[in-house]
Amino acid sequence: MRTAELKICGMAAVRARFQTNPGSILRLYFDEPTSKRIGLMCRALAAARKVYRCVEPDELAKVAGSLHHGGIVAVVAAPELRAATAVEAAAWARRRESVVVLDRIGNAHNLGAIARTAAFFGVTHLAIAADPSAAQPGEAAYRVAEGGLEFLQSWSVPDVAGFLGALASAGFDVVGAATRGGAAGLGKRRPGAPWALVLGNEENGLSPASAAACTRLLTIGGGGRVESLNVSAAAAVLMHELSGRNG
Repeated sequence: MRTAELKICGMAAVRARFQTNPGSILRLYFDEPTSKRIGLMCRALAAARKVYRCVEPDELAKVAGSLHHGGIVAVVAAPELRAATAVEAAAWARRRESVVVLDRIGNAHNLGAIARTAAFFGVTHLAIAADPSAAQPGEAAYRVAEGGLEFLQSWSVPDVAGFLGALASAGFDVVGAATRGGAAGLGKRRPGAPWALVLGNEENGLSPASAAACTRLLTIGGGGRVESLNVSAAAAVLMHELSGRNG
């Protein structure tokens, strides 16, 4: 059976894949302007006897399946996410590793934007609901993440509320993003405690079970003209606060 493939588009995303896992690149396609910037990649692929090819723009768009390819497309094996369990939660807590949990985020572009922000703030793990409505790390998410997904370990979570309970039991400060009803600020945090940020569905927010499993809920205050921020914007604000980069 042929392994499922994923197309990673854009220079930032492809460079990040080459930096973190060059052997995973199966084939590389690029346009003529981009060819002048990827000599090292081409030499590595040549040494590994893998296909790399400069192609015309229309062919590159066909390979990518999109006009938004940024001049380069790396074909890799599609990722298979392992299920996160209480065992992993305990290990992450011991190492003080931060986690972002996505409770049925449905838009792949939001997934990619959140992953980019998480990588920027040094988050270690991205736990994604194993739900039919939830976006998974695919081509659109990789493109928007601009390489961020390469620096996160992504996991599948069949039971989000149960997993949040495991994080809390392991010692995590499990912070849920709530459109309304949550605290207005972080308040005091346990020194050295790892944190997990939980983000809910774009339309419906956190599920009641997930909200109940958080150790606390936070609501970002605004001017009242619109109800809430886009989930990826809210993620950036809250990660900035949780990571202690608030001046």
